[in-house]
Amino acid sequence: MTVLVHAESLVKRFGDVTALDGVTLDIHAGECVGLLGPNGAGKTTLLTLIEGLRIPTSGTVTLFGGDPRNAASRIRLGTTPQTTALPEALKAREVLDLVAAHYPRPAPAARIIDEFGLGDLLAKQCGALSGGQQRRVALALAFVGDPDVVLLDEPTTGLDVDARRRLWDAVRARNAAGCAVVMTSHHLEEIEQLAQRVVVIDEGVVRADDTLAAIVSGVARRRVTLSGLDAAQIESLAPDAAVTIDTEAGTATAVLADSDAFVRRLVASDLPFSGLAVRGATLEEAFLSLTKGAV
Repeated sequence: MTVLVHAESLVKRFGDVTALDGVTLDIHAGECVGLLGPNGAGKTTLLTLIEGLRIPTSGTVTLFGGDPRNAASRIRLGTTPQTTALPEALKAREVLDLVAAHYPRPAPAARIIDEFGLGDLLAKQCGALSGGQQRRVALALAFVGDPDVVLLDEPTTGLDVDARRRLWDAVRARNAAGCAVVMTSHHLEEIEQLAQRVVVIDEGVVRADDTLAAIVSGVARRRVTLSGLDAAQIESLAPDAAVTIDTEAGTATAVLADSDAFVRRLVASDLPFSGLAVRGATLEEAFLSLTKGAV
């Protein structure tokens, strides 16, 4: 696949703080990449280096084979930062047209308006829009130039569930049309829904870079749910388990390394139980494990 973004041994320091420490990765045409990591891991710093907003301390980053600081390299790039700053006096339609005018071949306005559900907002001044509505407009602006790469930093912050899912559909549509998408999110469900590849960054270092399925399957922890036992009984059978009790549902959940051994001990114990269910790790569990925060 064509490499659109290339980072090689990328280091970025702010005084005594090392935000990125030797990051190497490629972003290919048509990918949707979920960029995960705890707060302060270096995710946003990496995006700003790709955007050309900051200069690496050492290492290199190229965008479409050129220097990201060169405006010509960024003409095929779309971005949405964490913070939304729209001109309050302009109407949403005016902002869309203004941004589109900066690109040689912008996307059809009707398509952007439809995909991002902006029809009811076009005649309103941006200053009169709610925070969620402003976020919808800001996300649409990332795609107005019909870019080949889009960087989305916490794209659905402040949106309700329905608005978030609509925007997921819009991002899927652009990705399916060939646009490479790189997104950070604290909603791990969002990464599971959209990303085919996951890059986990912690303390400025890439801890994992693989397909979503490989990241999840590579975490040797399982979630066991059952009824009829309390936490002490479960922990007596699996001392390494992290147990939570849902009193309303009357169930207990244990996250542990060896579910097979636990089930064998459970059956041999003659303790009364029901509703036993075992499943693999979620992306959240994989993420916690990879960033040394496993339960």
